[in-house]
Amino acid sequence: MHKSRKKWKIFLAVTLLAVVCVAGAELAVCRAADPVLYRQITEPVIQTAQAAARTAAWAGQAAWDTVSAAGLRLWTETRQAAARGAEALKQKLEEWTAPPPEPQPEELVDVSALSQPDAPLPGDLLDPAISELVWREETEYLTGGGIDVVYYNQTDEAWANQAYGSDPIGTHACGPTAMAMAVDSLLGETANPVEMARLCVKKGYWCKNQGSYLTMVPGVAQAYGLACTSLDPATLDEDALFASLMDGDIVVALMGQGHFTKGGHFILLRGVTLEGQILVADPASRDRSLVAWDLSLIVEELSANRSSGSPLWLLSRPQESEFEGADLE
Repeated sequence: MHKSRKKWKIFLAVTLLAVVCVAGAELAVCRAADPVLYRQITEPVIQTAQAAARTAAWAGQAAWDTVSAAGLRLWTETRQAAARGAEALKQKLEEWTAPPPEPQPEELVDVSALSQPDAPLPGDLLDPAISELVWREETEYLTGGGIDVVYYNQTDEAWANQAYGSDPIGTHACGPTAMAMAVDSLLGETANPVEMARLCVKKGYWCKNQGSYLTMVPGVAQAYGLACTSLDPATLDEDALFASLMDGDIVVALMGQGHFTKGGHFILLRGVTLEGQILVADPASRDRSLVAWDLSLIVEELSANRSSGSPLWLLSRPQESEFEGADLE
């Protein structure tokens, strides 16, 4: 039985081969003897084969287009998902690595030039023999105190529109302006409001839209090597204060609502008159800088804030052997 099947398969293969060979031979003879008949016989076969080839090519292209579109869509979705993941990771890393926010003091210094007081000056402008504003070598000075104080006004055109962080010096930088006056007067440095504002931003004393953190005063004093001592208004020694001012020291005062501001404002106490009144340097007003002030009124209007040594800081020159230049790093 097995041998019969094998013989049958051999017979079938030989027969098929013979048919192919005979057909091929006949077609070859036909092509030479009767080309017209040859074309009539082969043309349908050729057309059918070409149509099949075109169909296969179209099907292949359609399949490729489908696969390409799906691949492009998958790649796009993968890229978008990766971008979202990267952004989320970036935000998390920023949250994890961000330094803790500085504790906000009870009160920030308000924008001085926009919160001018309604209270009138407590007296007339001083006689120039007691105190006046003078220019020396392109620098403005207030005379008459323990030392002549370099005077800067934050609203002056030279720097009013310069930057204190993202705020203007003219409206937000009474603190840096007051510290620039103190540093220049005590040390003979040249730290105008623009330079002092940059330092305060670098050191982290600027508070956006609010003015300055109160850490600015001891921080800037330390940067320049100035001695800085906090004075408690409740136990203020009037005689000791007068002696310090007459000796050329300067007091930074944080004022609250009253004759100097509607909010908070830095000024300098720079000297004492023969009648025992206080001379000031107000970085937002030349007129207020040329009026004598009763110490009791100043103490009454001091800010109620008691953080970072406020509201009174006594600044003194360092001993010459101790001062080796400002530490601005």
